[in-house]
Amino acid sequence: MSKKNHIEFPFKMMASFAVFALIMSGCGNKDTENKEEQSSKTTETFHEDIETQDSKKNEQEEVRDAGGYIVGQELPKKATYINDILIASKKYPLPADFAPGEDPEARAAYEKLYAAALLEGYTFNAFSTYRSYDRQVELYANYVNRKGGKEAADRYSARPGYSEHQTGLAFDIGEVGNEQLFADEGFGATEAGKWLAKNAHKFGFIMRYPEGKENVTGYMHEAWHFRYVGIDIAKDIYSNKSTLEEYLEIGK
Repeated sequence: MSKKNHIEFPFKMMASFAVFALIMSGCGNKDTENKEEQSSKTTETFHEDIETQDSKKNEQEEVRDAGGYIVGQELPKKATYINDILIASKKYPLPADFAPGEDPEARAAYEKLYAAALLEGYTFNAFSTYRSYDRQVELYANYVNRKGGKEAADRYSARPGYSEHQTGLAFDIGEVGNEQLFADEGFGATEAGKWLAKNAHKFGFIMRYPEGKENVTGYMHEAWHFRYVGIDIAKDIYSNKSTLEEYLEIGK
């Protein structure tokens, strides 16, 4: 064999080994990538399964009683805000010690509403606004006694810790001189009640429990109960004939 052939042979062998090593390395990297991808998918699937199980578990645990309240639910340590909106409902209670008093911004908005109503010949009275937890304890007990049980009272009176009045943002409104219709269904049929229903949103208030929405809000229609949410949100809810629950896409 010539010297030239002696040199070429080792060189070819080394080149072959190099190509083989690169191929094996590529295969190894591909296998590693596949394994990592499979591992990642397995992890994602695991987390999705856990989330699904947690969701189903929460649904199973959320058993409601005859009044629409979650069985065994305790009052929270903090109030619930969704999209910066304070919530108080049968699903989202307030702490017993939550005591902000009447909201100044809501009161100022009400005074503007009151002034506008006067120009139209209506004189309103916000006969019930902020109520403390302890006051709601008394009121709810009275309603239960008068209506013959919790189930009947739960349709229109909130249990202590679940009342919107505790937020300081709810205003029960009636007409002066028509006090017999304070907190009465008949108020909505009066001219004053119709004006209020049609114009409250212009001042940032919504009718919190509109007619036909009991399955959404958890409460019967209350033509006198208005909640301050701000003008933009109130206009949106009014124009869509919806509720706060529907606006925030939350359950009752």
